[in-house]
Amino acid sequence: MQLRDEISGEKQVGARNLTAWPSWLGRWLVRLAKPLARRVSANAVLWITAGIGCVLVLALTVAGSGIYESVEEGEGLAGIDRPILDAAIDLRTPKSDRLITWFTNLGGAVGMTIIAATITLAMVLRWRSRTPLLLMVIAVAGSLSMTSIGKIVVGRVRPDTADAVPPYETSPSFPSGHALNSTVIAGLVAYLLLLRLTSRLSRIVTVVLAAAWAVAMGLSRVVLGHHWLTDVMFGWTLGLAWLCVVITAHRLYLTVRNTRRGST
Repeated sequence: MQLRDEISGEKQVGARNLTAWPSWLGRWLVRLAKPLARRVSANAVLWITAGIGCVLVLALTVAGSGIYESVEEGEGLAGIDRPILDAAIDLRTPKSDRLITWFTNLGGAVGMTIIAATITLAMVLRWRSRTPLLLMVIAVAGSLSMTSIGKIVVGRVRPDTADAVPPYETSPSFPSGHALNSTVIAGLVAYLLLLRLTSRLSRIVTVVLAAAWAVAMGLSRVVLGHHWLTDVMFGWTLGLAWLCVVITAHRLYLTVRNTRRGST
């Protein structure tokens, strides 16, 4: 599966060339990727980079569970959960509960699958590029893995059903899958759009809307009593970490392809 960056101009975000690496860390990653690219295809570099990154972020997920348990035992960060939930309960009304429940369902397994698939298909057809499909598959696979592993490792109990708005959920609470998956998918859609948008204002609006979606989705889980705030905060953190990995893997792919063309 070849990514069509040479046709669709997917190497720029505004004036920034994604194949240029000003930081020492970026240049170090490129030095590691280039010898690998002499043995395998540029697509393989993308998959390998994403795979290694996925392992690292999964390790971060497990480490995050340990950090969470430490602060919970010390009544640190987790100490804000109960007061925040109580404040959310005080703000509820029957009308707001129905509206927020409808919104939060968009971030569930069915809702986000439909949204992600629809947007990805539209991008593939409109741009005649397989990049959105390939990156979305990688991003969603990693995101779902982190959600599942985090819930299994921590096994945190959700807020009591007496404090939640039905329909109730029974799966482990940490991390918030809605927050994590929404951060990854909205962030990736924003990144893909940034590769195409030429107006600075449109790029700013795109980033703001993606961030607003992820924040609102996470907070909706707290307002409805389906998650503690710290579940959502860790979901955002893990989602951003994985999003950075996917984008970095794509940039390394572009760099390797660009280098190969320059040497021919």
